[in-house]
Amino acid sequence: MLISKTCSVLFYWNGLVDQYGFMHSEDISHESQEEYLSVLNRRAMKWSRFLQNTTKLEKNLKVKRYVRKGIPSEHRTLMWMASCGAQQYLEMNHGYYHSLLKAHHDHKLEESIRTDLHRTFPDNIHFRDTSQLCLKTALYNVLLAYGHHNKDTGYCQGMNFIAGYLLIITKDEEKSFWLMDALLGRILPDYYTPAMLGLKADQEVLGELVKSKVPTVWQTITQHNVTWTLLVSRWFICLYIDVLPMETVLRIWDCLFYEGSKILFRVALTLIHHHQTLIQQTQNLQDICEQFKQITHGEFVEDSHTFMQVTSQHILLGCGTLNALNASEIFTSVIFHVLLLVIILISSQKIFKEPGRLSMATVTKLREKCRDRIQAQESGH
Repeated sequence: MLISKTCSVLFYWNGLVDQYGFMHSEDISHESQEEYLSVLNRRAMKWSRFLQNTTKLEKNLKVKRYVRKGIPSEHRTLMWMASCGAQQYLEMNHGYYHSLLKAHHDHKLEESIRTDLHRTFPDNIHFRDTSQLCLKTALYNVLLAYGHHNKDTGYCQGMNFIAGYLLIITKDEEKSFWLMDALLGRILPDYYTPAMLGLKADQEVLGELVKSKVPTVWQTITQHNVTWTLLVSRWFICLYIDVLPMETVLRIWDCLFYEGSKILFRVALTLIHHHQTLIQQTQNLQDICEQFKQITHGEFVEDSHTFMQVTSQHILLGCGTLNALNASEIFTSVIFHVLLLVIILISSQKIFKEPGRLSMATVTKLREKCRDRIQAQESGH
């Protein structure tokens, strides 16, 4: 079922909310918004040219580079569906989603879903009962259909935010359903089953990665007997929704659908690595928990494009004075700006640079190790 975008466009151009239906942050100036839109427009043009010459999506270094720089909103649904195989499943199972909605429904499943509907993005105009375009019915349908499709998982808290995000982006129930099937069934198996073994294991995997890549933080956490579940469970179960800024989360999800779950560890490691000094200064459990809340806020996690644009303008202004400088000053200025540009380019890809190399083979091996350990602990062995 395709959902009209008229209401969101009207609110967006009136400047009340962003293009996803969330209220604009008071900390973001109108000039910053305009600059960011300019960046998005340029990227959209590049993507449009790329897709015009592409008949079938093939995973290669060029596409990976494009995805890591961000998929424009108008192409995001198409790329997500193609990247994770959801489009293929939709085409192979024509009418399946609607058949699930017509089937006899489990009363307990319905009640569990209804309980969480009003808690899903209450600050988003698309989830308000008074909104012309209310996504609550669509959200209910997607969660209900998925609960019947995957009876082992059914419904649990956290899934409402994932389905809600998918609906905000796709504005289409059936596509959101198949993207959810890809996420919960293939990319992140056992995250939302009753035992949540996949979720528990991945939190322990992060602990193992921190131990090898940021040992001083691991020592601090271990010294105070803090569990990783206490610190990062919300990061993983919500896939960074309501943890990091909207645009940052979407950039993460671009990679999640294209490259798989490894991106979740890269993001967590980057946050921890970048703030390791602050984490090491914590004195007790309360300090550590508070610090882990704080590291998901601030300039570091805000969208990088505005920062890039402002800095580029600064470089251009600086180079504009070269005519008034002598040869030595020109050389010094050029070297300075080249080095500054290199620093900016590197910092804009921190989640791929800062934690160091992280292969899927490493993640898979650690997952097996952590799963075995958790199952042994839970069985009492």
